[in-house]
Amino acid sequence: MTGRRRTPGAAARAAFFRDRAAGFGVAGIGFLLALAVLAPLLANGKPLLLYAGGTWSCPFWRSFFAPESSEVLVEKVFNWVLLFLPLSVLPFALPRRWRRTARIVLAAAAVIPFLLVSPRLDRRDYRRSAAGADFVLFAPIACGPDEIVGAPCAPPSREHWLGCDDIGRDLAARIIYGGRVSLAVGILSTLIAMVIGVSVGMAAGYYRNWFDLTVMRLVEILICFPTFLLLLILMSMLGDAKIGQSIPLVIAVIGLTGWLHPALLVRGEALKQSAMPYILSCMVSGVSDRRIMFRQLLPNILPPVLICFTFAVAGAIIGESGLSFLGFGVQPPTASWGNLLRQAFDDPLAHWHLTLFPGLALFLAVLSFNFTGEGLRRAFDAGGES
Repeated sequence: MTGRRRTPGAAARAAFFRDRAAGFGVAGIGFLLALAVLAPLLANGKPLLLYAGGTWSCPFWRSFFAPESSEVLVEKVFNWVLLFLPLSVLPFALPRRWRRTARIVLAAAAVIPFLLVSPRLDRRDYRRSAAGADFVLFAPIACGPDEIVGAPCAPPSREHWLGCDDIGRDLAARIIYGGRVSLAVGILSTLIAMVIGVSVGMAAGYYRNWFDLTVMRLVEILICFPTFLLLLILMSMLGDAKIGQSIPLVIAVIGLTGWLHPALLVRGEALKQSAMPYILSCMVSGVSDRRIMFRQLLPNILPPVLICFTFAVAGAIIGESGLSFLGFGVQPPTASWGNLLRQAFDDPLAHWHLTLFPGLALFLAVLSFNFTGEGLRRAFDAGGES
């Protein structure tokens, strides 16, 4: 009796989960995302729970909903994810037909405190003031990323596991919060680039003729410029125009310069798929172009798009770190792996911990996304051969 033949999708999933390198990549990405999402619970100068004078309190809650940071938007997005994740489990207690609606309601409700709570500068040293409390629970790293808690460039010690940066801020806390910046820039800028690249490439490959000719000549002209040099020029021009070099600006610039290669890739796949019988039959049947592209063409070119996405995230993280290292990206006091590496530039051997630990974080992130992308490529090849 002949066994049932697996679909290409099932074969690709099985091949991906058997791939050890891909497993390492997914584990690395999960680890970095977990650190970024859990950052307020891992590094915080305010007690998570305090009992003093017969009263329980959570001093860190206000800063959780209204972060004391120069990049409030990124902090709020990650904190919202941390708040929503446990809430997303609750709908499983409801009937299946109500679960999606319940998740949407909970996601909207989780946004409300971030809109209502106003920021309040709190520079109280809780480590001293809470010494006489009946009970106090601090995060494992009992300081925030912007607090000066040690000597400048202090080496790793029992108090500061990875040492301190050039003005005495805890390096472990800054690496954890810097992960939020690097991952946000890498993922969001790549999403922007992929949306533009997929739209342009799919339209060029589907419509062909003069539209394909015009768009591809434009892409070929722009792709002649080295991407990183183009990023430096744009960030320098925006800096000269007195436009603040914030994280949203870095995301926009990297995203708007990163769509060229995805557009070329998608255009080639769209040309190949457009000549297939299922697309031609849709055209003859009078199906609208929009429906053909998004319901028929896009799902069939999705595998190379996913592979390109993972590799592009790694490239965007390197791009942001390079810009920040040169002083054109994320600006202090916001922590970024790139500007942490910059602090060791004057004497990297004496300040070895400022070179080693941010470099390892950057290495792990890039390696994880590259391993995941390579695993996806091998898995889709195996799925296509089955």
